[in-house]
Amino acid sequence: MEPISIRISPDGIGLPSAPAVRAPAGAFGDELGKALGAVDALQIAGDRQAATLAAGGGNLHETALALETADIAMRTAVKVRNKLVESYQEIMRMSL
Repeated sequence: MEPISIRISPDGIGLPSAPAVRAPAGAFGDELGKALGAVDALQIAGDRQAATLAAGGGNLHETALALETADIAMRTAVKVRNKLVESYQEIMRMSL
C-alpha cells in the first residue's frame, strides 16, 4: 500500500497529495521503436508490391495505395522526428 502524505500549510491541513505516477523506464523509447517498425513495414510492403507490378503481376491501384500509404507514414515520421529535435534543442537552450 502506498503511503499517503498530507501537506501542512500555515492556514491549516491540506488535501492528501496524489502519489507520483511513473512511466516504466524506456516506455517512450519502446513506443517510438514500434512506430518506426510500422513505418518500415509499410515501406517494405510498398516496395514488394512495386516489384511485383514491375514483374508483370499485381494490381496498379493496390500498388499505388501501398506506396502512398508508405509515403504518408514516412512524412509523418520525419515530422515527429523534427518536433523531437526542436524540443530537445529548446530544452538545451533553457537556462538553469
